[in-house]
Amino acid sequence: SQPNGAIEKFDPGDLRSLVINVSFNFDHVNAACDAAKKAFRPWADMGLDGRKNYLLKLKEVYMAHADELAETISREVGKPLWEAKQEAQTMINKIDVTINDALKLVEDVRVDNASGPVPGFLRFKPRGIMAVIGPFNFPGHLANGHIIPALITGNTVVFKPSELSPAVGQLMAQLFEKAQFPKGVFNMIQGNGEVGKRLVMHDAVEGVLFTGSYETGFRIKQDILPHFWKICALEMGGKNASVVWDDCDIPKAIYENLVGAFVTAGQRCSATSRIVVRRSISDKFISKYHDAAKKFSIGYAFENPFMGPLINGAAVDKYLRFQGIAKRENCEPLMRGKVLELPRDGYYVTPSINIVSKVDPNSTYQKSEIFGPNVAIYIVEELQEALSVINTSSYGLALSVFTKDRKTYEQCLKYSRVGIVNWNRSTVGASSRLPFGGMGKSGNNQPAGTFAIYSVTYPVSSLEDSSPLDLGKAMPGMNLDSEIFK
Repeated sequence: SQPNGAIEKFDPGDLRSLVINVSFNFDHVNAACDAAKKAFRPWADMGLDGRKNYLLKLKEVYMAHADELAETISREVGKPLWEAKQEAQTMINKIDVTINDALKLVEDVRVDNASGPVPGFLRFKPRGIMAVIGPFNFPGHLANGHIIPALITGNTVVFKPSELSPAVGQLMAQLFEKAQFPKGVFNMIQGNGEVGKRLVMHDAVEGVLFTGSYETGFRIKQDILPHFWKICALEMGGKNASVVWDDCDIPKAIYENLVGAFVTAGQRCSATSRIVVRRSISDKFISKYHDAAKKFSIGYAFENPFMGPLINGAAVDKYLRFQGIAKRENCEPLMRGKVLELPRDGYYVTPSINIVSKVDPNSTYQKSEIFGPNVAIYIVEELQEALSVINTSSYGLALSVFTKDRKTYEQCLKYSRVGIVNWNRSTVGASSRLPFGGMGKSGNNQPAGTFAIYSVTYPVSSLEDSSPLDLGKAMPGMNLDSEIFK
C-alpha cells in the first residue's frame, strides 16, 4: 500500500546533512500488533532463563555496535559525542541492571499462614503487548529503559520512536534483528503522532510506556481513557529546583548546577531550571555562576563541545519566545539567550539566566517547562521560603540540595513533593539502580529505573490449600451430611 507519510531527518547541528528519510504507513500498527500478539505466548512460556539468553545476546550486539549507536545519536539529535557515548553505555548497562537488580522486585513470594494455616503466594505475570513511545532527547536509552524490562518479564513490544529521532529507532531494530530475537517479540514502527495514537489505542495493546512532554502524555492518557484497564506509565516533564544554602561547598554547587541546567542544552526532563539561593551568598554564587556559564564551548557534536544544538527550529523559537516572556513578567535577564551563528548551520543557542524577584505561581515563565538552556534564580532568606518555591511548581520530578548540614537536606527531603531528591548532586544523572519518576505533571507509576519492572507486570495472589476437607469446620447452617462426601 502507499505510505501515509514520510519523515526526513536532518542533523540539527549541520542542516545540510540528511540523517535518514523513512516512510510510514498506518497499516504497520495492525501488522506489528498482530505479530506481537502471536509471539507473546511462546515468548512468555520460554521462561526467564531462555529470555535472559536473548537479552545477553542483545548486550553483546549493543557492545559491538556502541560506536555506531553513539554516532547515530549524535548526528540525529545533536548531542555531543562524549555524551552520546555515555548514552550507548547506559543502554548496555540497562540489561545487567534489569537482570541483577530489577528482577529481584518481582520474584515469587510465599506468605505462610496467609489464610489460617493455608499458605499464600505472590507471583508477577507479564501483561502482554507493551507499546513503547520514545522521546528524542535520549532516543536510545529512555526507550531501551522501557523495552528491556518488558521483554525480560515475558511481554512483547511494539516500539514507536519519536519522529524527531527515527534513525536511532531504525538502528535499534537492526540490532534486535542481529540478536536473533524470535519473530514478533520486538517490533518497531515509524510514524507521526497519528501512528502513535493508533498504537496506544489498539485493542491488542495491554500497556503504554511513554517518555516525553506533558502535553503528549496528557493526550495519550485521554486517548486510552476508554481502555481504562491499560497500564499507562508516563514519564513526563520537570521544572526542577536546586537549593543552594549558605553553608554549601560553593565551587561544587556552581559546577553541579551548571551541568544540571545546561548539559544536553537543557533538553532533559530532569534539567535544573530553578536555582534557589540563600541571600547571604547570592551575590557571590550568582557572579561566579554567570562567569562560568559564559565559558562553555557550544558547537557540532563531533567536535566534542559541552553543549550542542537544540533539536529543531520550533525548539529555538520556543526558547527565544520565553526570553521575552520572562522579561515581560518582570524577571531580570542576567544572561540573554540568543541564536548562535556557527560555521555549520544548525539550531545553536547560547545559555540564559534570569533573576526572579517574586514567586508567582501564575507566571508563564515560572511555571512552564522550556526544554532549553535556561535557568531562573530565586533569592530567599529562610528555608521555608525555599520550600515554598520548590512546591509552587505543578511538576514534581527532581530536587537538588547543596548544604553541609544533613538536617537542612532532610527538611527538603521531607517537605518537597518530588520523586528524586539529591544531596550535593545535580538534578540530572539518575541511577538506573533506583526508581525514577515524579509527582504531579511529571508523570505517574515511576516508569523508569528499577521500578519500570512493575509497569510491565501484574501481581497474581494465590491461596494454595493441600489439606483434606474437614466437615467439622463447615460454616454454620449448611447442614452437610457426611454421607454426601464419601
